[in-house]
Amino acid sequence: MLSAYKLESLCRQRDINPEQLAGQMVRTGLDHRKAVTALRNWRKGLFKPIPRKEDCRNLASALSVDINDLTNWCSVYRFAPVSARKVRLVTQLIVGRSIQDAMDILKFTHKRAAVLINKVLKAAVADADEQQADVDNLYVASARVDDAGTRIGTKRWIAKDRGRANPISKKACHIYVTVAQI
Repeated sequence: MLSAYKLESLCRQRDINPEQLAGQMVRTGLDHRKAVTALRNWRKGLFKPIPRKEDCRNLASALSVDINDLTNWCSVYRFAPVSARKVRLVTQLIVGRSIQDAMDILKFTHKRAAVLINKVLKAAVADADEQQADVDNLYVASARVDDAGTRIGTKRWIAKDRGRANPISKKACHIYVTVAQI
């Protein structure tokens, strides 16, 4: 995935504006005007249209950098069977740390969410390794947890006083972990 922060910093270092880069970005279905708009959006962090692999390759060649200097690797666990509030406690521990430090922290954290986050982190590292990134120089760029609502099949009732019934609803969440190269 294209990193907006890295793209912006490289454009500022090289003093290149979107109009100059748009000449390199012309592809099927993306004329010069749309390419300029796409580059402006990507520099702001708005990924519309979604950048393709060939777009990242063209940007890397236009900026004369390696493609790994422009990308981040993200992994997602959707509908994880735990509350988002409980997972956020663990994700705050690993953001900004190297991969090995993050895995060590997760290994010795006595929370159920640590196992789930460790799986997502390993998947992101494996994706980076597959793209020929230097795994020793990776760090956790961001870790985000979104609420996914009530888990399917967990709506129940518990009896209360005077014939009342209170709902029991178990929550789910989406875990996003992004790793980047230093």
